[in-house]
Amino acid sequence: MYLTKEKKQEIFEKYGTSNTDTGSPESQIALFSYRISHLTEHLKSNRKDYSTERSLKMMVGKRRRLLDYIKEKDIEKYRSLIKELGIRR
Repeated sequence: MYLTKEKKQEIFEKYGTSNTDTGSPESQIALFSYRISHLTEHLKSNRKDYSTERSLKMMVGKRRRLLDYIKEKDIEKYRSLIKELGIRR
């Protein structure tokens, strides 16, 4: 399994307020980014896996909506999160 409980807690601890803070938009975006990178690597070797491609597109959309929410609330937090995660727009 590519995403263990320890890896999730590490992501939540780094980007959220604590390791149990799973609801903050920053921690959710970080988790989506990790999952998106994993699915992207999977699709490089399995080009005809259309169900994974669909779920990847849905995940990117969810991350985009969360990023738009943060952008409306606090532009500085948005800019720092984009820079830290290496997401380009």
